Amino acid sequence: MRSGPRVAALVGPYLSGKTTLLESLLAATGAVARKGSTTEGSSLGDASPEARARHMTIDMNLAAAEFLGERWHFLDCPGSIELAAEAQRALCVADVAVVVCEPDPDKAAALAPLFRFLDDLAIPHMVFINKMDQLAGADLRVRDLMQALQGASQRPLVLRQVPIRDGQEVTGYVDLVSERAYRWRPGQASDLVPLPDTVREREQDARQTMLESLADFDDTLMEQLLEDMAPERGEVYRQLSQDLARDLIVPVFLGCADRDHGVRRLLKALRHETPDSTQSAARLGIPEGQTVVQVFKTFHASHAGKLSIARVWRGTVGDGAVLSGDKASGLFDFVGLAATKRGPAAQGEVVAIGKLEHARSGDVLSDAGPAVRATFWPEPSVPVHAVAIAAEQKTDEVKLTAAIQKLIDEDASLCFQHGGDTGELILSGQGAVHLAIAIDRLRSRYNVAVRSHPPAVPYRETIRKPTEQHARFKRQTGGHGQFADVHVEVRPLARGEGFRFEDRIVGGVIPRTYIPAVEEGAKEALALGPLGFPVVDVAMTLTNGQYHAVDSSEQAFKTAGRMAMQEALPKCEPVLLEPILLVTLSVPSEFTPKVQRMVSQRRGQILGFDARPGWPGWDETKAYIPQADMADLIVEMRSLSQGLGTYTAELAHLAELNGKLADRVIESRAAAIAAQ
Repeated sequence: MRSGPRVAALVGPYLSGKTTLLESLLAATGAVARKGSTTEGSSLGDASPEARARHMTIDMNLAAAEFLGERWHFLDCPGSIELAAEAQRALCVADVAVVVCEPDPDKAAALAPLFRFLDDLAIPHMVFINKMDQLAGADLRVRDLMQALQGASQRPLVLRQVPIRDGQEVTGYVDLVSERAYRWRPGQASDLVPLPDTVREREQDARQTMLESLADFDDTLMEQLLEDMAPERGEVYRQLSQDLARDLIVPVFLGCADRDHGVRRLLKALRHETPDSTQSAARLGIPEGQTVVQVFKTFHASHAGKLSIARVWRGTVGDGAVLSGDKASGLFDFVGLAATKRGPAAQGEVVAIGKLEHARSGDVLSDAGPAVRATFWPEPSVPVHAVAIAAEQKTDEVKLTAAIQKLIDEDASLCFQHGGDTGELILSGQGAVHLAIAIDRLRSRYNVAVRSHPPAVPYRETIRKPTEQHARFKRQTGGHGQFADVHVEVRPLARGEGFRFEDRIVGGVIPRTYIPAVEEGAKEALALGPLGFPVVDVAMTLTNGQYHAVDSSEQAFKTAGRMAMQEALPKCEPVLLEPILLVTLSVPSEFTPKVQRMVSQRRGQILGFDARPGWPGWDETKAYIPQADMADLIVEMRSLSQGLGTYTAELAHLAELNGKLADRVIESRAAAIAAQ
């Protein structure tokens, strides 16, 4: 007996056809009267202006259906690598994942990060090879495709069907468990047909391979195969279901969602083999309790306010329920952009809950205690792309900050911070498309228009040689005047030492109470050096000076200290410093040479490369790259590696920048200061 509705997440690379598969699943179950089209913009999901404008899934699409008396929730997830966090959030509450891919061996490697995430969490998953109609006329064997897919998966792939061809066109399949042949019909259930002689040998070989894969996990089945005994079909189905639930195998199905081919067979496999919510809760370590739910998506609706999309793991949730201190205000079914009020939600269901003000995505809530963070919830991805933003209207600056916080509440892979070095507001995330979607949403959802541009590079400057400087500040007004006189030595320090102040005053020529003011004034002068940037790695020594018993003050000596530093720096051969980052770039090994050439073209210094730990077939390259050359690095890197490349970066050191590049930076800075 199943414990309530089950949840299937549709995941896979961009353009693999996940949203089209969702439409076919809903049509096959009768959940929709007419299939929508992604190309025509009539699909159930992808309803937001940002999704329609890009013709792509950018948020998980939620939909419910019934099949043979059982209720299902389908979560159609974005395929873009930049939006992978959205798919991961859906997978964390799914009973099963359907990995949708194209029948192209060259694209199989793109599945490696997804397969790894599924296996790390032991999420049961099956593969649906979509677009089998594209094989018409192609000299491609499913065996070759399976080999390519197996190279991306840590778990053994188990082919469940072999295709039937009419000439070069795939027209149906043979089920390897039942050994029945079916001919596809667009929009309808397949016809049962006699097993063609042309496929009989391939079917027997593929069935034997399937059984041998299952026998690796069952001694009884192994003994039957060794004794040439044919296992019962019921036992094979039981073994398939058991091994899927334990994430030991990955069943593989064939079809074409656009023509509804193979969709009903996929539904039957889901129905018979997918574990229920009780099994999934045990796998995920969901805590005990009378009522337990997990929030996996947060959405700020224009009229309904904050909605927390949650899976009910235990008990029943109704309107007014108190979950970890927050009172639920309305329960909704959330489909596309529409939230429809509904009644209580039982175990296994996905529901939108209103006004859980303190709940975050990833929180497990209960009726008996505070929220706890799900142990299996993924950490936000490290940002790899950034833009500086500013509200087009000054009056929107406060509104901008509040709107961005709501976007981050929805998507923790976004990051917003104030660039203390440059004064800019920096929005960072997983790529150019990711940030463009966020900026579009600021305008469409929160009515905040912003300008964006590449962030400024936090250049620094330092000095190469020492000097001595005398500065006197004297001002006479009607009453007390201002007087301070200082003699200082200014010299360079080693890289990374910052600023150092030394006091060598003797004989009380400057009272001790005024000396800290000299240091404070010198620090102020370092904020803007002669080249236009903050100055680092400089030491000042106060050697002599004078004061006036009446006219001297802390403010006067602060001014004198600032004057001394400002006048000394141009004499010390100032030089521009640029930040250098230590970058670790990760790609499949076949793309390593291309990525290393890219590093060299960006003034990078390759430090070495090695196998990526725990990622067979991947390399890590370490390099020093100037921050000024990091702009759009992730865009180029992904274009060189079929969208798979990623990197991490941290500040390594500052290095001198000379020649024409330095001249251009200094000229640009001077123009910016003049324009202020």
